[in-house]
Amino acid sequence: MHIEMMIKSIQSRLGLEPDGKAGPLTWTAVYGRIVGDAPPTEADPGALDERSARTVATLQPEVRPFAIALVERAAAQGIVIKVISGTRSYAEQDALFAQGRTAPGKIVTNARGGQSNHNFGIAFDIGVFDGRRYLDHSPSYKAVGAIGLGLGLEWGGNWNSFVDEPHFQLRPRWAKDMPERTMLAELDRRQAEHQALFS
Repeated sequence: MHIEMMIKSIQSRLGLEPDGKAGPLTWTAVYGRIVGDAPPTEADPGALDERSARTVATLQPEVRPFAIALVERAAAQGIVIKVISGTRSYAEQDALFAQGRTAPGKIVTNARGGQSNHNFGIAFDIGVFDGRRYLDHSPSYKAVGAIGLGLGLEWGGNWNSFVDEPHFQLRPRWAKDMPERTMLAELDRRQAEHQALFS
């Protein structure tokens, strides 16, 4: 039996969406079934540097294990990454949108406030580092992108209109086949009504 088919079968038996990717949600469910108690809700906090830990803490609880796993798996491949941007307010997003347009700097986003997954805590950006030096461009971004895709994250490096290799996001299951704008409108509605974004 092919490994992806085996993972899908396990996910189905555990009541998960059978996507064939053994990410943090799958391993959490496997742990609970085999060990019989609740697994730790976070990965080893020592896996993150202080800045990354603060940034990851701003994300939705469902997204945090994915961000931590990305850092850990990149490190296992000899790639040092830090999570450098997480949840943003609409005002922070508007300020980023202004860069290269009405404010100094280069264009870094095409999304205004309310139009970014960062506004809802389901997206984060990473940086590749060589020691303490941030690398704006590196082939390692593609390697980390592949790791993120393997975890079940969406990767901005695969986008057509605005390629964003440092960007990762976790799409809620209910939005799997939704157009991006429709999903963002629903996230905005849920957030305004203080509803869970992933249920």
